[in-house]
Formats: sequence, C-alpha cells, structure tokens
Amino acid sequence: MKFRKSLFAGAALAALSFPAIAQAGEVVGTVSDASETIALRSAQVRIVELDRVATTERDGSFLFSDVPAGSYTLEISYVGARTVTRSIDVPATGIARADIALAGFGDNEILVIGQAANLSSALSRKKEADGVSDVLTRDAIGQFPDQNVAESLRRLPGINVLNDQGEGRFVSVRGLSPDLVSSSLNGVRLPAPESDIRAVALDVVSSDIIESIEVKKSLTPDMDADTIGASIEIETTSAFDRKKRLLSAKIEGSYNRYADEISPKASLDFATRLGANAGVSGGVSYYRRTFETDNVEADDWAEVGGTIFPLEVQYRDYDVERERFSATLGFDLRAGDSTELYVRGVYSQFDDHEFRRRLTFDLGDFEDNGPSSVNGNQAIFDDADEEFTVERDVKDRFESQKIRSIVAGGESDWGTWFANYSLSWAKSSELENGSVDPTQFERDFGPEEAEDALGNEIPSGLALGFDYSDPRVPLYSVVSDAINGSFFAPGSYALKDVEYVTLSDAQDEEWAAKFDIGRRFAADNGEFTAQIGFKGRWRDKRFDGNVEFYENDNYTLSDALGIGQTYRLTDISPLPGYTEATRFFFDNFSDFELQEADSAYDSAVEDFAVDEDIMAGYFLGRWESADLRLVYGLRYEHTDNTLVGNNVLLVEEDGTLPDGSTATDDTVLVSPVSIDKSYDHWLPSVNLRYEAQNDLVLRAGMYRSIVRPTPFQQAPHFAVEESDDGEREGEFGNPDLLPTEAWNFDAAIEYYMSSNGAIHASAFYKSLDNFIVEVNSDVAGVFRGIPFDEATIARNGDGADIFGIELGFAQAFTGALDGFVLQANYTFTDAEGTVTTLASDGPRDISLPATAKHTANVSIGYDKGPIDIRLSGTYRDKYLDELADTPELDRYVDDHFQLDLSAKYRVNDRFQLFYEWVNINNAKYFAYNRLGSRRNLYQYEEYSWTMKGGVRVTF
Repeated sequence: MKFRKSLFAGAALAALSFPAIAQAGEVVGTVSDASETIALRSAQVRIVELDRVATTERDGSFLFSDVPAGSYTLEISYVGARTVTRSIDVPATGIARADIALAGFGDNEILVIGQAANLSSALSRKKEADGVSDVLTRDAIGQFPDQNVAESLRRLPGINVLNDQGEGRFVSVRGLSPDLVSSSLNGVRLPAPESDIRAVALDVVSSDIIESIEVKKSLTPDMDADTIGASIEIETTSAFDRKKRLLSAKIEGSYNRYADEISPKASLDFATRLGANAGVSGGVSYYRRTFETDNVEADDWAEVGGTIFPLEVQYRDYDVERERFSATLGFDLRAGDSTELYVRGVYSQFDDHEFRRRLTFDLGDFEDNGPSSVNGNQAIFDDADEEFTVERDVKDRFESQKIRSIVAGGESDWGTWFANYSLSWAKSSELENGSVDPTQFERDFGPEEAEDALGNEIPSGLALGFDYSDPRVPLYSVVSDAINGSFFAPGSYALKDVEYVTLSDAQDEEWAAKFDIGRRFAADNGEFTAQIGFKGRWRDKRFDGNVEFYENDNYTLSDALGIGQTYRLTDISPLPGYTEATRFFFDNFSDFELQEADSAYDSAVEDFAVDEDIMAGYFLGRWESADLRLVYGLRYEHTDNTLVGNNVLLVEEDGTLPDGSTATDDTVLVSPVSIDKSYDHWLPSVNLRYEAQNDLVLRAGMYRSIVRPTPFQQAPHFAVEESDDGEREGEFGNPDLLPTEAWNFDAAIEYYMSSNGAIHASAFYKSLDNFIVEVNSDVAGVFRGIPFDEATIARNGDGADIFGIELGFAQAFTGALDGFVLQANYTFTDAEGTVTTLASDGPRDISLPATAKHTANVSIGYDKGPIDIRLSGTYRDKYLDELADTPELDRYVDDHFQLDLSAKYRVNDRFQLFYEWVNINNAKYFAYNRLGSRRNLYQYEEYSWTMKGGVRVTF
C-alpha cells in the first residue's frame, strides 16, 4: 500500500513540476461538415509551426493550451474530406477561436448520409485512436447497417458472432470466448442478464438507438482492465454531436418464409439543441419478430463393433416470438466555457416466448451391444433386443431480459488542467416465472412391455429404423409398429413429469464512480500530458431459482393435443399443442402430486450471490507531436469478493444420511456457505502510434489484463447426489479460482488513401495463464472437505497462446467508379491451449473454444444520388464450441457463410424507402463431434430467409 501511494503521489508531483509557458494563449474551435449538419469527431487539427496536434471530441471541439503569442497555420484533416488550412492569430493571453467546415472530394459538402459517410467516420476514428481499434458508426439520419449490435459487429475484422436461433447474440473477439470480452454502454460496464456468464448478449440492444460502436483491441491505463479479447464500447446519441436537429421515424415489416407472418418494427430518433448550451437526445425502438426453427439434435454417441450411433436423438420444433423494446434519453449542458455535463439513460427489454415441441428417442440400453441390425448407413433398433423410451414434450416458456443504465458525469477543461468524472448505475436481469418448462410424456418399448393372450410378457413389437446417410439430419422410420398400442397413439404416452418454474430470477447490478485529472505541458515540438485517476465498482450478482416437479398418473398426451407440427424435416406427430399442456396443468392443479425431493434439490442447487468490489487507480503519461504519440502507464486493481451459495446433498432412499441413519425416502439437505477472498493486480501498458507520413500510421502496443471468474463459476454451490449404495456424484463451484491473466501484444500498419479509403494490417499475440475450464474428475477425491467418486469442477488450466493477423481494405470510389463502396477484411487466428477435461487422462492440447481460424467479410455497395445498395457476405470457419471428456467427442460448429442484401431509395429529402433480405442463401447451423474420424451430429438448425421493408421519414 505504501508503494501504491508513492506511485500516484510521484505522478502528481511530476505533473506539477513542468514549467508553464509565459505569455501563452489558447486555441479552441470546432470542426463540422460543410452543411453544418453534424460535428466531425476524430478530425486531426495541427498547428504547423509548433508541430502540435489535437483530435476533435465527439462534439467536434478541439483545444490547444499554452500556445505562445503569434501567427500560426492550422491544418485540419479528416478521412474522406479535403485537408484545409486556416491562419490564426494567438494573443498573449486569452483565446483564439477557429470554427472549420470541411468539404468532401468531388462535392461541395462532405457526405453525411449513406455508406460513404459511415466509412469516413469509422476510418477517421480508427486513424486517430490511441491503440488498435475498429469502429462502426451511423450516418446523419441515424442509419445503422443491422438490426442489433451483435449483427453489426459481425462485419468487423477479428469478430466471431455466436448465433442463437439464426440471430447473432454473443461476440467473440480474436479467438477468445465471449466471457473474455467486455461491453460498455455510454462508458458504463454492462452486467450480464444470464446467471452463469459474464458475457452480455448484445442482441438485447437495438441498433436503432446506437450512435457508434468501437471495438478497442488494445488497452490504455485509464480503461478497465477486465478484458482480454477487446473492450466493446457502445455510445448513444448526444445532442452536441450535431449542428442541426435530428428527428427521424422508421416503420417496417419483416417476413420470415418459415413463419409466414409479417413482424412489425418501428423506431423514433431525435436530437436537438435547447439554446446554445443545452441539448436533449433520445430514441425508442420496438420490434416483434416471429419465426420458426427446425432442429435435430443427437447426443451420447457410442461406437460398438465398428458402428457409430447416438444413444439419444431429438427432433425439435421451435415456434418463437421475440419482442425488443429499447429507449434512450440524454441531456447535455455546457456549464460555462470550461465544463460540459451530461446525463444519459438506456433501457432495453428483450422478451422471448418460446414454444418448443420435441420428439426424443432414448436408446441408452443399446450402448453395450449396438443396434439390432446394421446395413450401411441404416440401423434398426428392435424392442425385442433392448428396451428404449420415446418421449414427446412441450416447453411453454416466457423469459424477459432487461438492461438498464444511467450515467451522470462531466468533463472540465481549464486549458492546462482537465478532469473527467462520472457516477453510474447499471442493472441487468433475466426473469422467468410461471412457465411450464417442460411437460413430458413418455412410453417404454421393450422385451417385456406387452402381453400375449395367456398373460405372458412379450416384446411390444416396435422396431425403429434410423437412416444416417445425411450426417446433418438422421431420419427415423417405423419399421414395425407396436402390438399393444400404436407408436403414433397419443393415449399410450403417460405423463413423466411437469417442470413448473415458479421463479428463475437472475439479477446483476453495478454502481461505479470515477474521477480522472490531468495536466498538459506544452513543449517545443509537442505536448506531454500527465494524468491520474481512480475508480470504484461495486457489483452484486445473484440468482434465485425455484422449480417444482409434479406427477399425475391419469394424464396422457391425448389430454394435451392441439395444433399440429410446423416441423418440415420429418413427421414427429403426435405432439402436444402450444398451450394445451399449460392450461391442463393449471385447470387440474389439484390432481397433480408434488415431488418434494426433486423440487427441493433443483431449487437450491444453483442459487448463489456474489459481491465483487473493485478499487482501481492509475497513472498515465502521454506524449504527442505531429507524428508521434506515446501512451503509457500503470494500473492497479484490487478485488474483494463475498461468495455465497448452498451445499446441497441428495441422499436416495435407503442411503446413509450424514448422522449415520438410513434415509426412509429421497432426502435433500441444504446448508448455506459463505466465503470471502481478495486479490490484486498491477497492470502496465504501452501504446505507440507513429504517423510516418500523413497517410501512413504505424502502431505497437503491449498491455496486461485480466478476466475474473464468472460469479457462478466461483460461487460455493456444492451439489452432491448420493445413491443408496453410497456412490457420490458432485458438481462444484470453485471459490479458489484465479482470474485468467494475459500479456497482450499488438502491431499494426494503416495506410489511408487520398480520398475515402484505407488498407490496414495488424498482428497480435496473447499469452494466457489460469485459463478456466470444467474438469470431469473420474477419480475419487475430496473437494473442500466434500468426498466424491465423480465430480465436475471448474479449474484453472495451464495456459494458452493466441496469434493472429488481421487484414482490411475499404474504399469509397470516385471518378469512373463514383458511388461504389467496397469493404473487405480477413482474420487468421491460431489459438492453442493446454487443459485437463478428464482427470485420469491428464492435460491435452486444444484450440480455444469459440476460435474460428479464418473469418472474412466482403461488402459491395453503390451509394449515389437517391440509390443506396449493399450486398454483404460473411464467412466464419468452423470452431470448437464445447469440450467433452475426450477429444473425439468435443463439440464443433461447422463453418458459416451468409449473404445479406440491403437497398434504399431516397424519394426526396424527407422520405426514404428501404428493403433488406437477410440470410439469402438459407445458411444453416451444424454442430458435430469427430468420433470415428467423421462428422457426427450434435445439433442442426435451419431458419430460411427473412425479408424486411419499410419507410424512413426525416423531419
């Protein structure tokens, strides 16, 4: 602690010790487009004679302090605009002001609408960034290229978007799991709605309320150090971003070929000044999406006598309705010449009502001897040989996720001294209550499931055939039907159980406060800045689940029939209807019997609460001249945790209880556990930016960062099931987990073309320690005083190394190709790690999960006059999704290529028509294992294409 105080005290003393320049004034001003519609962020302003540079803020403003009296030349450059110069006279004391408007190439005004405007803004911010980054922005009328944040990020280099139901949700950067990537909204770290992860599903946030997204791939000392992949920074609109007011409304409908239904979407976006020194901005967006998914899943793959087959096959019929509502509101105030204050709030709600109807074949008893017969890709399972179970069920689940945040803060700039400060609150939640999730009906077929005329037990007579010719879609058939009631008879399927979720409540809340202060020092050929800062974060994440299991011996599938299947891959009837099972359960609730032991166990086993308090401080030094920028420093973060969970023991009937007595029924024992821990980290970083010439930027960077274990991984939830013969199986959270730590290195070269375009290349290397992985222990042991025979425990791995290359090209053409816009990028990632997944096998080498070796994006557009068309293709290589006990059963996701088309036509200055065609080529989802050196199905989904159309009105 003494050393820590000395560090920051020394930094402050060094800042104060620089001499000030006598008889010096200030140069201030703004940069905007020629039409004075929007402020231009990240324009470079240079005082030629002093070789000093400044970069404009989001409101277009810039400031030079300690400028000696005299006459100077200002040079202003911005990607996509003509470089201009202005003469300015600086007094001995006081302020000299210069407001500059920039014009584009071949036009009287810089483009502020369309693809070229988006490209110009994004490249300017990339060029002027302190480190390696990529940016997405919207244009002057609020157009953003995709429906949610995750989908938009798919277009950037080094990004792999993990889909759910055909829609982008989680974001992996540079080959790292979404849990190793952080996200913030208006500078506020976003907590995760889900209970068991840190990653935020970015499909919760609508792109209609977003101004820009920046993916920062290298860190500086003033940034939170809790990311290894990248920091995704999302910003909503500020009234000071614009010179003219914005009021835009959009109405559209979308049509999915499978669902055969129009889904509505509407948004409103506004920003306006309230006089010269105040402004208000905001927006609302609503989208209801109805779609269907056809899914096949297979699991528990086995190899018997050279035959490879799954012991479980599921055919899933999804009918889903998703609603998104997002709103943002912000206020900006200039409190005098030196201070700007702001308040920004965001609310996003994502409701998911999912009906999943499923036919499941449980062939587990064939594991030892294999199928009854095999002929090439055909296998037959006869109940005369082994018993198997057929299940038919329905999930009727409504789940609501919410993200809300509010931040109040300000920036003060007194010329040589400056300060930034903020207080923020953010909360995410995921709530499910009152869902019947699921209702399961089952029937056993086997050697003794029927009777002959004399009452002797005989086989049911059912034989099932499976055709594995298509590795993605194994198809079943009924070779011979059962003699004691048809396979297709709904009355022969009795209730297994009803799983009633009375509560599934995940809450993640964080308060934060920060204060940064710095001082600038002018030198003969540049400027040095010394800055220190402090930040506190107080996070509380918890989960409370209550589930009840019910049985009813008189309830069969016949009582829950309804609308037939919408499934297209094969016949999976009969199935329960969408809501019939739910209605039957509530209408006849008194006829159902609660299964107390199962309910008590499942209700306690995942409950947890984790408090995470982080106190941070840093020193940052910054040297900047016309061609060189060096940002370096040291960050310190101290973490305190209070971890709360349950020690849950389920002892089967006739098993031995902890007091030595015999359990007369299945018995659940629950005892709370609370553990405190703390740790700290010193995190240095250096970022170098060298502008070798006006259009060539070289970068190098190094930083150390960490990602803490997820709250669920480290919470002390200890679950053990003990059978009547004393065998104990456990699943444990691990309070002893260490954060994953990484040393990160970046190098980049960026060439900016004379008009609106750039070519860039970068290389990166990351060395990870304490990588976290789940280990299945098949060797008896003791964990934190709890004995087990088998257990699953999250543990720190040995380490991992990641190397990659990113290449990119972007150009808005002029001349003969005027109007055409081409963007392309490619990323190569090689990510290798050493982990242990099965204790008896020891460590093994893997490719890191969510790492696609090759990703690429190409976008060809035409944007001129009233016409704006873009065709985009996205490619992602296969990647490791989940680790199994053994390598051949690891889960991989197949490569993905998707085509999207968007077209817009501007009728006049007010009205624009638009059309989108998403997933033109009906790209599918396929996950598989490699048992037997071939691809074996884990999951297959198809969704078909979606078309959207509507009108945008700008007032």
